[in-house]
Amino acid sequence: MREKTRLKSIVISTFLVAVVLPSIMSSQAFSASYKAIDLNPAGFTESRATGISGTQQVGHGYGSATSDYEHALLWNGSAANFIDLNPSGCLYSYAYGTNGTQQIGYGAGSATGYSPHALLWSGSADSFIDLNPSGFDWSYAYMTKGTQQVGQGSGSATGGKSHALLWSGSVDSFIDLNPSGFDFSFAIATNGTQQVGTGYVPVGNSHALLWSGSAESCIDLNPSGVFWSWAYGISGTQQVGWGSGSVTGGFNNHALLWSGTAESCVDLNPSGFTISNAYGTNGTQQVGGGSGSVTGDNRHALLWNGSADSFVDLHQFLPAGLFSSDAWAIDGYGNIAGWATDSSGYQHAVLWKPVPEPATLLLLGLGAVMLRRKR
Repeated sequence: MREKTRLKSIVISTFLVAVVLPSIMSSQAFSASYKAIDLNPAGFTESRATGISGTQQVGHGYGSATSDYEHALLWNGSAANFIDLNPSGCLYSYAYGTNGTQQIGYGAGSATGYSPHALLWSGSADSFIDLNPSGFDWSYAYMTKGTQQVGQGSGSATGGKSHALLWSGSVDSFIDLNPSGFDFSFAIATNGTQQVGTGYVPVGNSHALLWSGSAESCIDLNPSGVFWSWAYGISGTQQVGWGSGSVTGGFNNHALLWSGTAESCVDLNPSGFTISNAYGTNGTQQVGGGSGSVTGDNRHALLWNGSADSFVDLHQFLPAGLFSSDAWAIDGYGNIAGWATDSSGYQHAVLWKPVPEPATLLLLGLGAVMLRRKR
């Protein structure tokens, strides 16, 4: 009898770990309260955080510590815990994305012939790999997930036009994603298997695009009633960005959410906001920024949960003295990377962490599981 009770307890414990705790953590990812951490390091005038994964945040900044050149930066949760990723031979560099172990961006200097080259790091300045392909004068990279990196480049190989590019960790692995019928394009984000970005049709309008690893796989996400659109983030089956047109009141950008087709588009612009943009998603929540009468026309970082009327204004959690903000990336635990502007007009990289943190809930849940197993 005691053995059956113990077995039942183990089954319940396994259920808690496998089903209940992830559900709790998922709900907490859309917490109503957040802790904002200023990541701007000592010796830096300005900084921005544009990517996040696991314990890593990436972005860029400049100040006396960098001789006032922009340097790619890697943080681990605080302003004091950062690494300057700027490689030897680069005057400046930017980091835009991380997969938790690698960081992606671009830089320029003597090491690149003074043209910007897409760069991939593995946690230190000297670990960088130059991804600029042969036949390209310049290239930029913006996001990495799994083994994929995405960006854009131009040169003789593209007829001098910018083309969306996909890499798999090496310069020779690149794939030109520019679709037929588009003059030029760029890829901004990847979920490890699909890529999103923007392409320009000959008449000049931009269209949000979704690829699955090749130019031929391209899906045009531009919805009916939208003149132009951009896709900037992807995770799971979700894509986010923004667009403007007759359905958004003319030239006002509205944050948009897609699920793989133009017809699936959801307008995320909240009531009281004139404009909004979405930059990132973790597959469930979406982040970006917007402004309108409810914000005093100042830009505020926003977090959505799939609809215009389900959002949190992240600006309220910032310290006093910061008058505008934007959110650019969100990870699976609800941690958010972005920046805020101070009264002098300088930007500070910011990390928003949900309260209570999902990791704390997990520890509490595991404690309950262990107590149950001891009974």
